[in-house]
Amino acid sequence: MPVRGLAGARWCAAQAWPVHPLAPGRKTPVGSCKSCRDLRDDPQDCACIAQGRYCHGFHAATTDPRLVDMWWQEGPDFGVGVACGPANLIVIDVDAHSDTVPDRSLLLPGIRIPEQVNLEGLASGYDTLALLAAYRGQPDPAHDTSTLRVRTPSGGLHIWYWSTTAFRCSTGSSSKVALAWQVDVRAHGGYIVAPGTWTPAGTYQVVGDGRRPAPLPTWLASELTRTGHRIPAAGESPAPVSATSGRRRPRAAARTLGPLLQEVAGCARVPEGAGFTEKLNRAAYTAGGLVGAGVLGQDEASALLLAAALTARPRQARRIEDLITASLAAGARRPLHLEGRRS
Repeated sequence: MPVRGLAGARWCAAQAWPVHPLAPGRKTPVGSCKSCRDLRDDPQDCACIAQGRYCHGFHAATTDPRLVDMWWQEGPDFGVGVACGPANLIVIDVDAHSDTVPDRSLLLPGIRIPEQVNLEGLASGYDTLALLAAYRGQPDPAHDTSTLRVRTPSGGLHIWYWSTTAFRCSTGSSSKVALAWQVDVRAHGGYIVAPGTWTPAGTYQVVGDGRRPAPLPTWLASELTRTGHRIPAAGESPAPVSATSGRRRPRAAARTLGPLLQEVAGCARVPEGAGFTEKLNRAAYTAGGLVGAGVLGQDEASALLLAAALTARPRQARRIEDLITASLAAGARRPLHLEGRRS
């Protein structure tokens, strides 16, 4: 590696990583056929995948050598996308965009950065990932030579790991929950661009000698769980409200929000008629009240709500995000002051 086109797709499929075509010179999947574009968010209702077509991007990804050869012979210039979930891949996606640096309270979701910490020179996801690692006393994953790392044409970095624990994307499923500022996660419900894929901006190039993903470090798995990326196992309740931002969370907040989150997650047992929207609205409004009272962080509230809601309705990510955003904002306008705030 890296190799392009059919050779690259075959190499990835040989690693048991399901692949799907990307549009030539782009990092997005080849468009769906006209008959099923309206079903792109609900591909289970589409016949194209069963017919061996690559409609619906990562939902159609395969390791079948026959399909791989057929797809890339049809489009020799196709790039290669890898479906992260079926491959048990967790890819840390570090950006290097020239965006305005936000307030320090928004750099590491759920973690309060003391004022005495000098942030001069911080400019990208490389810096926030290094900051998170330093905060936890761990080595910077961007320099992890034990695993596959891929430099993107824009100057970013994809750090590939694997884990049998299921984690969800922070890109695609939620723009509000990230590991750090300019550090997203590619996992279940998303895909990653394979090394060797070419765009007009450049080629996705392997960095260093690593050619296989290493096991996800334990401390990163803990951080992903803390930020709401871990997908609860069947029957498992969402993580409780916890102390993650440097402030103690009152037990009363956990007692108030915890049962509401369990009601939302419990809707997974009933596909319809469970009152999912009403339960999520009530939980998000209550969480907003806790945010408004200063006893729960905005990012942590979003992460908890998303974890519970996507457990119950994993195919309704966009609708869920909109509902959570609106209900959190409404609840924050009515702060919920609890007894035993310092308990």
